[in-house]
Amino acid sequence: MLFNSLEFALFLPLVFLLYWCIPNKKNSLRNLILLIASYFFYGWWDWRFLGLIFISSLCDYFVGLQLAKTDSKRSRKLWLILSLVVNLGFLGTFKYYGFFVESFVDAFAFFGYQFSPARLEIVLPVGISFYTFQTLSYTIDVYRGKINPTHKLIEFFTYVSFFPQLVAGPIERARHLLPQFSVTKQFEFSWGMSGMRLILWGLFKKVVVADNCAIVVNQIFSDYSNYSGSTLLMGCLLFGFQIYGDFSGYSDIAVGTGRLFGFDLMQNFKIPYFSRNIGEFWRRWHISLTSWFRDYLYIPIGGSKGSRFRTILNVLIVFLVSGLWHGANWTFIAWGFINAVLFIPLIFFGRNRAYVDSKFGGRYFPTAGNLVRITFTFLLVSLTWIFFRSETIQASFEYLAIIFSPSIIETPYVFGIGLSQMILVICSVGLLFYSEWIGKEEQLPLDTLVNDRDSWKYNVLSCFVLAIIVFMFGGQQQEFIYFQF
Repeated sequence: MLFNSLEFALFLPLVFLLYWCIPNKKNSLRNLILLIASYFFYGWWDWRFLGLIFISSLCDYFVGLQLAKTDSKRSRKLWLILSLVVNLGFLGTFKYYGFFVESFVDAFAFFGYQFSPARLEIVLPVGISFYTFQTLSYTIDVYRGKINPTHKLIEFFTYVSFFPQLVAGPIERARHLLPQFSVTKQFEFSWGMSGMRLILWGLFKKVVVADNCAIVVNQIFSDYSNYSGSTLLMGCLLFGFQIYGDFSGYSDIAVGTGRLFGFDLMQNFKIPYFSRNIGEFWRRWHISLTSWFRDYLYIPIGGSKGSRFRTILNVLIVFLVSGLWHGANWTFIAWGFINAVLFIPLIFFGRNRAYVDSKFGGRYFPTAGNLVRITFTFLLVSLTWIFFRSETIQASFEYLAIIFSPSIIETPYVFGIGLSQMILVICSVGLLFYSEWIGKEEQLPLDTLVNDRDSWKYNVLSCFVLAIIVFMFGGQQQEFIYFQF
């Protein structure tokens, strides 16, 4: 079920009413309602894959209990390995089997050997990368002694399958989200209104910004060889806006939906396109995944404690694995490698931890130096998106070659794409960036306005945004990009 669908527009109010109509003392029944709703939400796409999330949940619930029963290091490692094998086994089979088989065949063909191994037509379950990492964080944290295992089956199953963030994050940690299912909640009007406004803003990002950028981006990338370098540059810049509007829009809707039920989900994006270097970008982009790799991969393999060479190697490993996590294609691995190459110089110059506070000094306009840094970082990130968006590595390099050809100075081919479409894209992106800049110092960019319940200006803006969403939607629902991951 898609957030930007009529089905969800009916589903959410129904679940909301059922949840809050249950008396406060019956918290377990409320959690059961959320569990049933979450399985219905996921099963709406394909009910057959409910078995995967059920087995993953049951396995890790059982492993957590067994880890608490033994102090033997050997036994604890074996239980953790069981969790890793089951969860990563599902992920590897459904997401990477075909990719590794094809790569294996191509590698042998390169040396003159031809053979045809068994191939399986496997459908990728929506959100498997997200809920796999979420449930794995639970067993790893229990193994490390950072949290105590839960004995409440329904709460744990609901934690793994919580529908607002089930299929595209944010990837929640058990120590943050799981305890919230044990808390008896009282509905708070201000919290619910902030949730509704976040949902509205997320829909604006998706329906108005991302989906309109997609029209232009798809046209350019599908026929890139027939456009000028300036047009292709415009295409990769707009894809940057598309993927940000699409993914951060989903996260805003997820956080907002969680607030309707009294849950506090983590922030997944913090105005990443205002970053002043690549290091800051990755602290602001897909925060739940970046922090997951930091805690469960980068630090365990040594982090930055060893030599500079070892630190660089660890960074390279994390970026390559992150690329592979995004998709079973060499383009994603190349995308991860390029980001590592851009990040590594920051380590040499000691700038990888620059701008950790993520503050801009309270200025309404950025300084000239910050403006240059922000623009340069945005251009670098946009060029890396070419590998993320292209079908093959060869197509990515061909796309780049045209950008850096003499045709880069030509006027972009706007009229062939549609002048009215481009005006709409520019206006929507401008409104997005303005709104996020004025709320840049808040935990969530909209909090500056959301917390002001008496702001008639914001109420007028909300009505205006809603009208645009309804007008642009027209019943045409588009999937979110990160559903494929």
